Amino acid sequence: LQAALRDASARYGQRDFAAAAAKFSTALELCSKGFATEDPLKSSPDDISRLASWIESKLVICYLKLGQPDLALHHSHRSIIQNPSNFRTHLRQAACFRCLHRYSEAARSAMVAQCLYVLAEGAGLETSDLIQLYWQAMTQEALSGEVSFSALYTPFEKEDKTDKIKEANKIFAEKHPDYVQHIFTDPHGIHLLPERAESHPDQQYLLTLGFRNKEIGKTVETSVTRKLPVLPGQKRTFSSSMEEEAETFWQNTGKRIMAVMAFIGSTKIKDERGPCARAIEQFHHASLLSDLRRGEEQAQVMTQAMAELATVPYLQRVSQEDDKLLQSLMADAVDILAGRTGERVWTKIQKV
Repeated sequence: LQAALRDASARYGQRDFAAAAAKFSTALELCSKGFATEDPLKSSPDDISRLASWIESKLVICYLKLGQPDLALHHSHRSIIQNPSNFRTHLRQAACFRCLHRYSEAARSAMVAQCLYVLAEGAGLETSDLIQLYWQAMTQEALSGEVSFSALYTPFEKEDKTDKIKEANKIFAEKHPDYVQHIFTDPHGIHLLPERAESHPDQQYLLTLGFRNKEIGKTVETSVTRKLPVLPGQKRTFSSSMEEEAETFWQNTGKRIMAVMAFIGSTKIKDERGPCARAIEQFHHASLLSDLRRGEEQAQVMTQAMAELATVPYLQRVSQEDDKLLQSLMADAVDILAGRTGERVWTKIQKV
């Protein structure tokens, strides 16, 4: 393992990223067999996880340098799963999403990185500001590229939320007359914006969204306002015609809904629906991709859901009940990726 890592680091230093990636992959394989120190019997699970995460992070950089952001993204998810509390793993994930023009998800990764940095390091204001600037740029990029919806953030203190939501909807209609086919304010969770701590300490916001298409707006509202997130879609596909229907739904509706959901998540750390809500949205997304016979994309989304679940306990307090659900969903994700079938928590959630 040490020889493989030395060789990989040497190639990496010479900027021979293809050779470095091959060597790091060899090292990762050895790690998966339980090697992290000279004596495998003395390797603790934490040692192996930290080392595996570091190797995965090097693979992220290699594949980004080689112009393969899809592969880099896969390794960034795996790096987070192994070491979710390290803010750098989330920044690398943001870089991958940015290269793939998935700006809302890049913004979320930067937001999580910023939160983890403040919790762990706290002192480096300059670094904190730089991460916030990156997060802000990604949020702006996400909104500037959108034509189907627009957004408005309204400062929120401790007022009556119902009155504030009515006021926010009214202000949105005045400011964005082209997006009034359907307007709603996210009632679950308070949003944060990337503003410097000294100028806006702990300022919270309500997010109001307006849509050009009434049906898309209604569908998104139904999904994000329920206690249990849902993604309306087609029934399980068993014939070519149903598969075509699922494809049509994805192109016309599903893709747009997921884009809005990703944007909503780019400024919200805590969700009143529960800490697993965002991961459950991703499970729905993966199910739809499964219906479309897009196995590779489904695997990518499931790995992303696992990274999301692994990070949750580092961002908020998790109750015993939520922790049980979190562990069950993580086990379900592993089963789905391994192609195992059977009754699981996720199947029950879908039935509900």
